Amino acid sequence: MSTPDRFAANPTSSNETGVTLMNNVAGQVVAEIMSRKQDVSIRELPSMIRVDGIRQMDFVFEEIAEALGWADFGHDDFEEIMSTHYGRMVVMDDRVVMFANPEDAAQYTGFDLPVVGV
Repeated sequence: MSTPDRFAANPTSSNETGVTLMNNVAGQVVAEIMSRKQDVSIRELPSMIRVDGIRQMDFVFEEIAEALGWADFGHDDFEEIMSTHYGRMVVMDDRVVMFANPEDAAQYTGFDLPVVGV
C-alpha cells in the first residue's frame, strides 16, 4: 500500500483568498467587519489576524472608516495594517477586492488565458 506524498504539488485551485492583518486596533476592527460577511473566516493569533475568504472579499474603505470613527480610511491605511496576502488584489479608490482565481479578476487585471493547441 503506497501513501500519498504530502509535499506533492496540487495544481487545482483552493478557491480561497486572504490577508494577514496586524493585531492592533485597526486590524481588529477590519476583522470584525469582515467576520460578518458571507464565506469569510477569521483566525486571531497573538501578533496577527488571518482573514480568509472563498472566491472574493471586499474591504470597503467607507465601512472601515465609519467603524473606526475616522474621517476616512484608504489604501495607505489598509496597506499599513496588512502584512501579506494571497490571491489577486485589486486596489480601487474606495475598496480593496481580493480574488481567489485570476479569471474572476480578469475585468480589472486584463488576465486572459491563451488559446493552446489550435
